[in-house]
Amino acid sequence: MELLLQGLRAAAEPTRLRLLALCAHAELTVTELNQILGQSQPRVSRHLKLLCDAGLLERHREGTWAYYRLADTSECAHLARTLVDLVPVCDDALTRDLGRLDAIKQTRAAAAADYFRANAERWDEIRSLYVPEGEVEAALLKVIGEDPIEDFLDIGTGTGRILEVFAPHIRRGTGIDFSHEMLQIARARLEEAGHRHCQVRHGDMYNLQLPASEFDVVVLHQVLHYAEEPASVIAEAAQTLRPGGRLLLVDFAVHDQEFLRGEHQHRWLGFEHAQVDEWCAQAHLNPKQAVELAGGRLTVVIWQAEREGDTPS
Repeated sequence: MELLLQGLRAAAEPTRLRLLALCAHAELTVTELNQILGQSQPRVSRHLKLLCDAGLLERHREGTWAYYRLADTSECAHLARTLVDLVPVCDDALTRDLGRLDAIKQTRAAAAADYFRANAERWDEIRSLYVPEGEVEAALLKVIGEDPIEDFLDIGTGTGRILEVFAPHIRRGTGIDFSHEMLQIARARLEEAGHRHCQVRHGDMYNLQLPASEFDVVVLHQVLHYAEEPASVIAEAAQTLRPGGRLLLVDFAVHDQEFLRGEHQHRWLGFEHAQVDEWCAQAHLNPKQAVELAGGRLTVVIWQAEREGDTPS
């Protein structure tokens, strides 16, 4: 009862209710919220703190920025969503707020598109060496099967493409990446697609700082060949899996394309099946049958492993 009352008291103020509604539509910084509301930063920050303390909003750091979004894991997450759903869509203040939010989203999307265009040639060169990405994505979905996924983690999310692919099949998705530029691309694309149940975070694949046993499926898509210590990356990913949860590693089989090391910073020229299976076993994961997608000069492999323990009921 006290949690409910605290949440209701926190939301029972016009500006804070507007903040709730805005953060239900996108992850936003204090600066962006200042621009939308036309209020001072100290005032907006105080309102945000009250909403976070009440469990209605979540705050996370990304470099020098802090992003706010509607809570989806706290005890008051359901109350937060209910309150937002009760805000009249025809409200004049909300209509103005959402119009300004659209302008901010367009600015974000333009910045992300500029970065993507600047680097597209580099990525396209690699993609031309193997089967089309659509075939890889289709194979990934086939490996996962038709059972719905509660909590999904994409490590090294890049542009957020894997989150987009899995979005219709998951209840909640989280993407982690070390590049702030890539996170801006991912955030813009997920917002444009309306995938509000997916979020991206700045993080290190060697030190995820995520709760243990939190996810049902974890994916490392074209990430492992950049790692100095792949075994450590797999071990870190494994600890986030629930018992019976699955790890999917999408990368290249061993190859001889040496230019990828020099021009594209690949640390590893693909992997042997036995080596990947050994790393998974060291992380207390049971390796499963791998799937190979041959075509072009590189063979893409989907390695699968399952965390030891009973599958959650």
